[in-house]
Amino acid sequence: MALVYLSLGSNLGNRDEYLEQARKAIEKSFSMVRFSKVYETEPVDVTDQPWFLNQVAELRTDLAPETLLEWAQVLETQAGRQREIPKGPRTLDVDILLYDDRVLDVKGLALPHPRLEQRRHVLVPLMELSPELILPNSRKTAREALEQVKDSAQVKSHASS
Repeated sequence: MALVYLSLGSNLGNRDEYLEQARKAIEKSFSMVRFSKVYETEPVDVTDQPWFLNQVAELRTDLAPETLLEWAQVLETQAGRQREIPKGPRTLDVDILLYDDRVLDVKGLALPHPRLEQRRHVLVPLMELSPELILPNSRKTAREALEQVKDSAQVKSHASS
């Protein structure tokens, strides 16, 4: 079984509820699941949008990466995700960050996630779950990547309502 890390994010509607729905779907579909705390983060890239709630899930699966991506996109669609503005507001965003130590770049799927080591809002919850996890491209630990990230976006713990 592959060790996989997923990033969950939401900045539209009831953000807590969308993350809760995603967590329930993940727990129902996969084994050995752990979740980081939920963090509230300012948006990057397209900054004129609401702040995000972000979380990382660690799980085990036998699904191939492409099949896991399809599963994630169905989950997003069920939450009403619209893909009108690239990197824009969304009800639910589910990204595959890591799939074992696999390096892959095919249409629509790059592993590890191409911006993983550039995003504080992803590295903070990933480091919480597995600080000594070796990232496949750079061979840095999650802790080292977080210490070296240049992204200055605010990331703070979120108390779920």
